[in-house]
Amino acid sequence: MRIVVGVTGGIAAYKTVQLVRLLVTDGHDVHVIPTENALRFVGAPTWEAISRNPVTTSVHDDVPRVRHVALGQAADLVVIAPATAHTLAKMAAGLADDLLGTTLLATTAPVVVAPAMHTEMWRHPATRANIETLRKRGVRVVGPDSGRLTGDDSGPGRMVEPERLKDELDGLLRPAAVAPGPAGNDLEGMRVVVSAGGTREPIDPVRYIGNRSSGRQGVALALAAADRGAEVTLLAAHVEEGVLTEAHAHPRIQVQPAGTATELGEGVRTAAGDADVVVMAAAVADYRVAEVSETKLTKDSAPGGGLELRLVENEDILAGLARDRRAGQTIVGFAAETVASDEELVERARRKRERKGADLLAANAVGWSAGFETPDNAVVVVDARGEVVARAGGTKREVAEAVLDAIAAVRAGA
Repeated sequence: MRIVVGVTGGIAAYKTVQLVRLLVTDGHDVHVIPTENALRFVGAPTWEAISRNPVTTSVHDDVPRVRHVALGQAADLVVIAPATAHTLAKMAAGLADDLLGTTLLATTAPVVVAPAMHTEMWRHPATRANIETLRKRGVRVVGPDSGRLTGDDSGPGRMVEPERLKDELDGLLRPAAVAPGPAGNDLEGMRVVVSAGGTREPIDPVRYIGNRSSGRQGVALALAAADRGAEVTLLAAHVEEGVLTEAHAHPRIQVQPAGTATELGEGVRTAAGDADVVVMAAAVADYRVAEVSETKLTKDSAPGGGLELRLVENEDILAGLARDRRAGQTIVGFAAETVASDEELVERARRKRERKGADLLAANAVGWSAGFETPDNAVVVVDARGEVVARAGGTKREVAEAVLDAIAAVRAGA
């Protein structure tokens, strides 16, 4: 594939060197277009050596080949990393005063941006408006992460790591496992509720019972639904650091925190009141401690060298939502299963969907190194008849799009 990598004037340009290396190693034909300011951080010889292609910033070079539009026309994918606040503003306005600008206007390929800037710049209303404009045009926004920035600053605005960005690009470049979903804002005017992350059930003020969910799949679902036009309420239990950064910045996503299964259930039920679709992607604890200690449990409080906890069952949030859903509302569940075969996964999905009463159930196989805490996922989706209506594998964003396609198909046939 021919990939154009635009590099703009931010310190995070050093990360893009690794991104280009990864893409070239995978066999892609990579053409780097740095801005003049980008070359202050990483010079042209480095980009040429890593990409194995000539580098220029001028629209006046290679005029006979009309290079200022040829790169965009020939591209299979364009990625801007880092994408500074200034660059995002230029893209939103359609300005083309350099080679990168003309390339962006000349391409019909998918465009991905990886924002990088200080927190105040990322949160500024102008930047948020520009991001919204670009999303409406179909631009994929990856990140930013939250963490240490230049100087002593810390917060959202850090460019995502090259490996994560590469995973997102791989998802766009390889054929999807299911038919692509409808283009445009097919969820416009709909209200969608998504739960994400893992609940934590306290044992005492220090300890809890939890699980390994990172929250990435649920957040990917929320972002995909919002990008397709829906107004989204995201009920977020515990998620990994940085996972919620993009959701917090999205103008069509409202994030509400939830700690325990009880808190999550209360939040989802309230949000579901006027929702068209509810997707329970959170990993909800099946049990909680019957009696939570008000003080830290110590070895002195557990004589005999052991500690026994009595657990009681939490409410079944998904089953309750399905039981109480109003006419026209679509309820979707997720199930993480340890299975020995695809056939067993499908059968468990069918049984769980029937037991819960959901309209759709997406099941994925999990293990020590699969499903949780990984950038990729693979699911099968079964409907109310027990039919497998979708299979998807790849990045969690790809899986999210496939699940939303299945939801749209169910609602269209309702």
